Amino acid sequence: MSEPDLRFSLANERTFLAWVRTAIGLVAAGVAIFHLIDESAATTVLSLVLLASGALAAYAGFTHFRRADRAIRSGEPMPTRGVLVVVMTGAVLLAAAAGVVSVLISG
Repeated sequence: MSEPDLRFSLANERTFLAWVRTAIGLVAAGVAIFHLIDESAATTVLSLVLLASGALAAYAGFTHFRRADRAIRSGEPMPTRGVLVVVMTGAVLLAAAAGVVSVLISG
């Protein structure tokens, strides 16, 4: 079996690193909210959701990387991106939750 085109492997790796950066950002936001904003049930829930989202993003990125790498090496079509719908839905829900928490804290 021949090695795949290096450009595809590197593009897949860059995508994985973007997932890792997203996960680190979500975890950092969760820690920041937990430590920097006045403690309340809403901020605690938001920080836990952000931390869980960071873990989920890291896991989703790794599984997508492995599936894409397997497809690249075997010459099969790339895997579907159903995880993107889940991540976008999560991002919208997190933004809504952050807005609600901001209103609760300021009001």
